[in-house]
Amino acid sequence: MFDLRRVRMLREVAARGTISAAAEALHLTPSAASQQLAALEKEIGRPLLEPAGRSVRLTPAARVLLRRADRIFVELERLDADLAAAD
Repeated sequence: MFDLRRVRMLREVAARGTISAAAEALHLTPSAASQQLAALEKEIGRPLLEPAGRSVRLTPAARVLLRRADRIFVELERLDADLAAAD
């Protein structure tokens, strides 16, 4: 099992193109973001990012992870909405 907060960080990197931009969007330092991504790579057991000039590129493993994670995040949003409606 892996930490969804780390997957959220990877989603931001994919959307924004750099670790620094993703860190800023999530109110973290670039160092903290890099540590989160390194921990996710360790949990997954595969590299998730490759350098691409000043930005980074997703590896095939990262693309697979994010495709599945998108479905998980949609379900979590639905759960939140259902719980809010239950009040």
